[in-house]
Amino acid sequence: MAEVRDRIERAAARAGRASSSITVVAVTKVFPAAVIREAYNAGLREFGENYVQEFEAKAPEVRELPGARFHLIGHLQSNKAKRAGELFDVIQTVDSPKLVRRLAETGRGLDVMLEVKLSAEQAKSGADPSELPLILEAICAAKNLRLLGLMTMPPWSDDAEVSRPYFRRLCELSLELGLPHLSMGMSHDFEVAIEEGATFIRLGTALFGKRKKP
Repeated sequence: MAEVRDRIERAAARAGRASSSITVVAVTKVFPAAVIREAYNAGLREFGENYVQEFEAKAPEVRELPGARFHLIGHLQSNKAKRAGELFDVIQTVDSPKLVRRLAETGRGLDVMLEVKLSAEQAKSGADPSELPLILEAICAAKNLRLLGLMTMPPWSDDAEVSRPYFRRLCELSLELGLPHLSMGMSHDFEVAIEEGATFIRLGTALFGKRKKP
């Protein structure tokens, strides 16, 4: 964790930003609840999971950790929105008015982010930038949802610089919409994301090493 903090601080300094403006979301998919507890004891408080069903199995062991917040960072189908709204504190992958309505129906206070698709890759999820006004309108009508900002997943590349234009575009969109937060950047490109304005970075491998699939 010390090495990651140092890399965050150096990237923030290059961008003329305070490192305190950047929140690490520890990505714990595939890892057991015990790893979440270890990371919590090391000082981490924000945790990201990709799948509702996987976190549902871990939740009984970690939901009561004081101050811990759990983010859904994987694609969310509307038929799983009710359960996601019960389990998570933050849904980072809202991408349609229908999903907004389903989350609103839970009645539980939730922080949400809009996932924006800026890549032509078919495998990537998210809303087209042109669809954001309709989703924003739906969120404004939902009393229990608080909009934090935007999230994106650029095309995968070993070269972090490939991600830069996607991060820059997301930052431009957030400024146009007056939104304060950007969730972008993972273990291989988070320094570039910080340089382009990320306030949430999603780190798994950088913190825990390579995941072993069950």
